[in-house]
Amino acid sequence: MTLRARSAAVLGAALLLPLGCAGPDRTEAAPSGRYTGGGVTVELRLDAAGASPRLLRATFTPQEPGFHLYSVDLPDGGVSGLGIPTRLGLNGSLAAAGAPTADRPLLTVSPSGLGVALPVYPDGPVTLTVPVRGTGTGPAGAVISYGACSAQRCLVPVVRQVVPLDPS
Repeated sequence: MTLRARSAAVLGAALLLPLGCAGPDRTEAAPSGRYTGGGVTVELRLDAAGASPRLLRATFTPQEPGFHLYSVDLPDGGVSGLGIPTRLGLNGSLAAAGAPTADRPLLTVSPSGLGVALPVYPDGPVTLTVPVRGTGTGPAGAVISYGACSAQRCLVPVVRQVVPLDPS
């Protein structure tokens, strides 16, 4: 290799390193995902590897004002068959290492004439956070379920929807 060719190669490598194309200082973006359905947009973000504990955050945002989501405390099947519990699980190379927690207070609604009390979050977005642990290598996804309702109507629920967590 000539001195000129070697100099060009070194210069090219020196220009690529600051751009993040190579080198040990490159930081990885946290895996994320997004899903829209049932009148709600769900945005997911997994802490970068190395965080302790590693957390998955899912923000459930109703697309219309005046809608709320049911609580994670609602039992499977609802109360007397009413309500869709909000769920945040994992599959693939990640598993939950604890129960999800919410950033909003728990409220109780009692729809007139039904004789039940249902645990819900206040109208608007709610973020669930769950600690996670790795179970191997390969792709991972979040498994979400939820139902959004207003005082007048409920939207089509989403049950066990898998959302891939994109590593980029």
